[in-house]
Amino acid sequence: MATTIGVRFREVGKIYDFDPGDLEVNIGDHVIVDTARGTEYGTVIIGRRQIEDSKVVQPLKVVRRLATPDDDERVRVNREKEKNAFDICREKIRARGLDMKLISAEYTFDNSKILFYFAAEGRVDFRELVKDLASVFRIRIELRQIGVRDETKMMGGLGCCGRPLCCSSYLSDFVPVSIRMAKEQNLSLNPQKISGMCGRLMCCLKYEADAYEYLNAKLPKQGDRVIAPGGREGIAETVNVLLQKVRVMFVDQDGDREMEEYPVSELKFTPRKKKKPGAAAAPEKEKGREKDKDKEKNREKDRRAVEEELIEEETAENDPALAELAAKELDDIEAEEDAQEEEGGESATPKKKRRRRRRRKHARPADPSGSEDSSDPSGPADSSGPAAPDGEAG
Repeated sequence: MATTIGVRFREVGKIYDFDPGDLEVNIGDHVIVDTARGTEYGTVIIGRRQIEDSKVVQPLKVVRRLATPDDDERVRVNREKEKNAFDICREKIRARGLDMKLISAEYTFDNSKILFYFAAEGRVDFRELVKDLASVFRIRIELRQIGVRDETKMMGGLGCCGRPLCCSSYLSDFVPVSIRMAKEQNLSLNPQKISGMCGRLMCCLKYEADAYEYLNAKLPKQGDRVIAPGGREGIAETVNVLLQKVRVMFVDQDGDREMEEYPVSELKFTPRKKKKPGAAAAPEKEKGREKDKDKEKNREKDRRAVEEELIEEETAENDPALAELAAKELDDIEAEEDAQEEEGGESATPKKKRRRRRRRKHARPADPSGSEDSSDPSGPADSSGPAAPDGEAG
C-alpha cells in the first residue's frame, strides 16, 4: 500500500497522485511538486489515503514542500504576465497570417517555459511564430494544439440547460460518449439537440446511460411478442422505461385491436441479457476483478468499436448528419491517440493505420464528383498543411 494525496494544477483539471512524505498536508493546502513540466504549484484536492501499489502511476513523486506566501505571490504575478503574453502572441499570429485561434497562455511556476494553447482546423506550421515568441520572451516556448472539447472547457459558457458547462465547472476528464446512449434513453437523434457547444455529443448523455441500460434490460423491445396474464398473447406497442410499464396490443380473430397497459412484472417474454452496472461479482467470478484494470486500459478501444459500429449503422440508414457527428467523435479519438503516441515516443502501427482507413471509409460518404474535399475540418489532420514542428524553442 502507498500513501498518496491528490493534487490539481488547474481549477477543473485532472487530479494527480503524489507522495506527501512526512508533511502534514490537508485538503485545500497549496504545495510545490516536481512534474514533467518542471516545478509546479498545485492545490490538494484529496487528503492522505492508502491505495494499492498496482494502482499507483509510477514514478510516484514526493511533495517538495508546502507553498509559502511568496509562492502565492509568484502565482498571482504569473497570472498577470499571462495576459500580456496572450496579447503579444495574438499579435504575432495576426502578423504571420496563421489560421489558428489562440485559446490560452500559461506560465510554468518557475518561469522556465510559456505554453500557448491554440485551436485550428488542421495542422499549422508555426515554426516562425515560435522563433518570434522566443525572441520576445527569451525563455522556452511551447505551442499545443487542442481539440474542440478542450477549447470549450477552457473558454467556458452556458449549456442548453442554462447552467455552466459541465466540462468547465466540475468534470476533470472527458468520458466516452456515443450516440447509442441517446438511443438507449429514447432521445431525439437530431444532432443539434444532442450536441454541446463544442459540436460534439453532450457529456451529460453518459450520466443516466447506465441506469437506462439496466432498466431497458428488464423490458421487452417494441414489437416483441409478450404473454399477458390469462395467457393472452400480444405485441409490445410502447414501453415506459421509468414506470416499467408496457402497452400491449391484442388482435382478435376479426382483426379488431385492443390496447392494455401492464406492469412488466406481470408479463412473460425473453428479456435482454444485460447485468446491472456496479453489481457485486459472484464468488466464482472473483478472478474477474483482476481483469478490471485491463478493461479500464481498453476503455478507449471499446469506445472506438462502438463508434465504428454506429457509423456503419447510421451511414446505412442514410443519415449523413448523424454519421458526420459520429465521424467527428472518431477524429477526436485519433487526435488523442496521436498525442499519446507522440508523448510516449511511439509511432502508429500498421494495424492502427488500417483501422483508421476503415473508419474514414465508413465515416465519410463518397463525393459524387470523385474528388476529396481537403478543407473538411474533421478530416485527417495531415491533409491541410505541412507537418507541424515539435512546438518548442529555447
